[in-house]
Amino acid sequence: MSFPWAEQYTPKNPVMVWIDEKLPLPRLAYNAVGAGYPVPRNLNYFWNFGVLAGLALMIQIVTGVIMAMHYGANDLVAFSTVEQTMRDVNAGWLMRYAHANGASFFFIVVYLHIFRGLYFGSYKAPREMVWLLGLVIFLLMMATAFMGYVLPWGQMSYWGAKVITGLFGAIPVVGEPIQTWLLGGFAPGNASLNRFFSLHFLLPFVIAGVIILHIWALHIPGSSNPTGVEVKGPQDTVPFHPYYTAKDGFGAGVFLIAFCALLFFAPNFLGHPDNYIEANPLSTPAHIVPEWYFWPFYAILRAFTVDFFFVPAKLLGVLAMFASILLLFFLPWLDTSPVRSGKYRPTFNKFFWILVIDVLILGWLGGAPAEEPFVMMSQVAAAYYFAHFLIILPLISRFEKPLPLPGSITEAVLAKYGKTDGATVAVPAE
Repeated sequence: MSFPWAEQYTPKNPVMVWIDEKLPLPRLAYNAVGAGYPVPRNLNYFWNFGVLAGLALMIQIVTGVIMAMHYGANDLVAFSTVEQTMRDVNAGWLMRYAHANGASFFFIVVYLHIFRGLYFGSYKAPREMVWLLGLVIFLLMMATAFMGYVLPWGQMSYWGAKVITGLFGAIPVVGEPIQTWLLGGFAPGNASLNRFFSLHFLLPFVIAGVIILHIWALHIPGSSNPTGVEVKGPQDTVPFHPYYTAKDGFGAGVFLIAFCALLFFAPNFLGHPDNYIEANPLSTPAHIVPEWYFWPFYAILRAFTVDFFFVPAKLLGVLAMFASILLLFFLPWLDTSPVRSGKYRPTFNKFFWILVIDVLILGWLGGAPAEEPFVMMSQVAAAYYFAHFLIILPLISRFEKPLPLPGSITEAVLAKYGKTDGATVAVPAE
């Protein structure tokens, strides 16, 4: 989005003038993340997580390419090449741990980014496409992470691949052929490892491409902000550089400190010890679990234990697991409230935090054994998850009485410091 008051790129150095004429990349950067991109003046640190997700992706690509140089995509040597990289390659342990823990940090910042969007209504018009492309990125991340988890060829890698691809076998008629096609056989093996390695290497670059579309779609309406009030004039904005480049730089520093603390002092904290045992098709682990960032969806999958008429419980679980993500694509139309920000929606605010607690409980239950009382708790938590989006949120949108909105972003900023600049505007619920 180019506001009329946006600063224009005017190169003064003759070399930069020549470059701008032939290939205007400096102009593109200036207008995308520089002083030529005005953004709301009241963005807080919750708006840092988009940049941190991009930083995490760069860490994953760099460490992944280096790991791929020493990896053997063959079921006879995959486990040993990973261990050799850890022990014999200079800084190989650092690359392996940075890649494994980088995936966890990538999901942490993306989950925070998603919940920030949920709270501040960043999925509402005119930013629906930004939200939809963000969910596409999330799905690609999940596919990439699953295939990457298979590559070390440990016990959890093998049996996780068998369980997750086995979900497709629940689809009537075509399920088993699809599962066989995905694995390249009747069980995870050399063919599975080859295709998972190829796709795991390719998909991060696809994610990077969709991120470009995500940012492009964001620049058309401009960034959202904590008040949910649109920009009304130059007094409501500041240039992205230097104000938010400095703020994002500080956030990146905090992110890297936390990342390095885990990387150097507890690199296996988020992993599973069984994955240091080489894959054995004849020995099933007592408790098969995916990586922690899949646990909420895994809990929803396991919540279905009884057939419903002619529909098997396994198929119901698979459908519910995929539906838990797909329903987020319809969120811009499920939430019809004219107010975006949860700060001015008191009822929505309460139920949002209940949803956060519910998702955390689902995550804990996804890592717990598939036995009582965890299964029953998963059923209750999964039921609330779907009820929140399909029942509670539409009802709140219809009957909630929001608080008065500030007249402008500037007014909200001044009011924070006890100053006033204009009157507030009440927006009734429709």
